[in-house]
Amino acid sequence: MSIQNLTTFDPFADANKGADEGVQDGFVHIRIQQRNGRKTLTTVQGLSAEYDLKKIVRACKKEFACNGTVIEHPEYGEVLQLQGDQRENICQWLTRCGLAKSDQLKVHGF
Repeated sequence: MSIQNLTTFDPFADANKGADEGVQDGFVHIRIQQRNGRKTLTTVQGLSAEYDLKKIVRACKKEFACNGTVIEHPEYGEVLQLQGDQRENICQWLTRCGLAKSDQLKVHGF
């Protein structure tokens, strides 16, 4: 007779997987888009679908004091959009949080 509720369960098992599994195609692409005048958008594409992108945007909005959202792109899938030129900030933040390594980041634009 075995008791079913005494089996071990690690709630952090998905966070401890591997370093390369948090990125879809091996790279996280960080781009900047010109809007009108001096206004710009920073887009982040290539983060794994197993991360909750809305929580990542919420943390970035607080950290960088900017607005942001998650956009469903027809070709790239879910893409993070942040207001302003946040390329350096998002690179440092992604490596500090452990979501991507610095060699997995590709910064595009200007």
